[in-house]
Amino acid sequence: MADTPDVAADLAAARQRHDELARQVRDARYRYYVLSDPPMPDAAFDALLRELEAIEATHPSLASTASPTRQVGAPADSAFPPVEHPQPMLSLDNAFSYEELAAWADRVRRAMAAATGAAADEEEADPDDAPRIGFVCELKIDGVGVDLVYRDGVLATGATRGDGTVGEDVTAQILTVEDVPYRLDVDDPPALLEVRGEVYYPLDAFERMNRERIEHGEPAFMNPRNAASGALRQKDPEITRTRPLAVWCHGLGALDGISFERHSQALQWLADAGLPVPDETTVLDSLDDVWDHIQRWTSARHDVAYEIDGVVTKVDDLQMREQLGFTARAPRWAIAYKMPPIEQETTLERIEVNVGRTGKATPYAVLEPVLVAGTTITYATLHNEIQVQAKDVRPGDRVMVRRAGDVIPEVVGPVLSERPDGTEPWSMPQHCPFCGEPLVRPEGEAHHVCENVDCPNRLFESLTHLASRGALDIEGLGEQTVELLLEQGLVRDVADVFRLHERRDDLLALEGWGEKRVDNLLAGIDAGRQRPLERILVALNIRHLGPTYAKILVRALPSLQAIRAATPEELEAIDGIGPTIAAAVHSWFATPRNAELIDDLISLGITTHAEVPTGTDGALLDGWTVVVTGTLERFTREEATEALESRGAKVTGSVSGRTSVVVAGADPGSKVDKAAAVDVPVIDEEAFEHLLGHGELPSGS
Repeated sequence: MADTPDVAADLAAARQRHDELARQVRDARYRYYVLSDPPMPDAAFDALLRELEAIEATHPSLASTASPTRQVGAPADSAFPPVEHPQPMLSLDNAFSYEELAAWADRVRRAMAAATGAAADEEEADPDDAPRIGFVCELKIDGVGVDLVYRDGVLATGATRGDGTVGEDVTAQILTVEDVPYRLDVDDPPALLEVRGEVYYPLDAFERMNRERIEHGEPAFMNPRNAASGALRQKDPEITRTRPLAVWCHGLGALDGISFERHSQALQWLADAGLPVPDETTVLDSLDDVWDHIQRWTSARHDVAYEIDGVVTKVDDLQMREQLGFTARAPRWAIAYKMPPIEQETTLERIEVNVGRTGKATPYAVLEPVLVAGTTITYATLHNEIQVQAKDVRPGDRVMVRRAGDVIPEVVGPVLSERPDGTEPWSMPQHCPFCGEPLVRPEGEAHHVCENVDCPNRLFESLTHLASRGALDIEGLGEQTVELLLEQGLVRDVADVFRLHERRDDLLALEGWGEKRVDNLLAGIDAGRQRPLERILVALNIRHLGPTYAKILVRALPSLQAIRAATPEELEAIDGIGPTIAAAVHSWFATPRNAELIDDLISLGITTHAEVPTGTDGALLDGWTVVVTGTLERFTREEATEALESRGAKVTGSVSGRTSVVVAGADPGSKVDKAAAVDVPVIDEEAFEHLLGHGELPSGS
């Protein structure tokens, strides 16, 4: 029977959209896998592919073996010799919700029930009759898929994914990656061992490399995955050697001369043979456990030193995998849960400049609002003029915006293929947008500075900082109050805050202010003037001098007068105070306007001397390096850090072989696992209090 006009029109529209989507997906895959230049965020690509799959589900006649829904990766680049994988490298189906994950698990259980004879048809099978299924959960590393083939225990080839069947031969480049052993550490190696893994850029190394590239006027890499792909595909392996790449292994392909019963067993064998396997890989018994694991890592995705974008769940039993089999492009025994993206594309509407409390002028992007990792982003830092020009982002550009962890959102770079005609490179304005004074760039520094200490925005930022928890912690002096006091002329500099007790009647006259509010503010100011000397220093807005360096400075020079009188050479001689901080501190106190401010503050009763620790507390933990992780019951993170530093300990955020101890509260994350891996003791809150009081770990810790 011929189609009705409406049905024919519907099919024609579906075919047109299908062809358009197929072209976009093929182009995106080529640019992602071959050119290392993805034209869109992963989430946008996933949406295109899912729409294509939905069209083919509704119109099966449009599906074919040539469809991108049936293919993996992209054709190999002819610049590298082609190499055929002993066993195809397939892709993974994705899940974006618990419901999709549960639907996959239900399909697995039904298929296994049918395979064991519980029902003649998979759809008729009762999942309760299926054998018990164990799962392996692996963090989905956002890297470059590679295939490592070992023959008789020696690396024969290293290849990229390519189209899943044929990849690029990058053996010489792979051999420059320190994590990849040339020879397996086994007594009786198998004739053939095909290992699947991901080459990635460690995040700290990636950030360090981008900073160096920007300093040398070179463009920054868009993200760690692109940087890893570009490094791996350098024609000269010596260039690859200069890039600190790493690799994680997560699976096997073809085997000859060895066999395993479970995937987890195979991973352990790989680790014993000298191949790197992530510590975070976990064996779980139920889907509920899998979902709990996914939720935990979605919250803690930034606790590892590499970028992840999901959690891969696999059936552990390898015989079950054989029975479950494959679709055209993916195994039925595995699925990838995709976490919410931390990158999105939007429009950079304009670039503006803010002047902070130290005078530093920072350009920032005003964006068309976009949802990134659950937060709507309208503004993003651009750091300084050098970075703006290195990234070459311009007003009007479509740009990639990134929000990783709790860091300030940033513009990663432009989508050059979508750049409008007529855009112009951006440069820093010559004058401060708030006071009109010149913006200058000190020699050897990347940032411009407004040197006018009376700049209205510097004053606003200074007063807001003065009242913050890290400085004088003045209750009642928030941003709105600061703005009001400035508008009413009640404060004209930092010292005026401590004169407000003389303006009590003026405060009471403010609209909506009563005696209780005024008295609370004045009490908060009185408490603020008595804060420890190191916090007074932080409140002064001296460039480069944060809480850690302020404590080091006060420990060596325990009075304001001693710090004020110190020469740059005397300051630089203090252990932990380098030339940049020494110069900044001396310059600040030597400025006449600041000297006048200090005299005012001293006359108004601020703390001028540090408390000298009684007993041995001040050096009780000298030489200790401590990591605090998780939530403590009797200490905030700031209080725990202050207690440790007051006893001479160094508090850091990452665990290494140099860490003395890890203090772990509730929900500590992966740092506890890392501590175990490098044999660093982990203590609870009770043992932490013992450490603070005695300078040693309790027996048995």
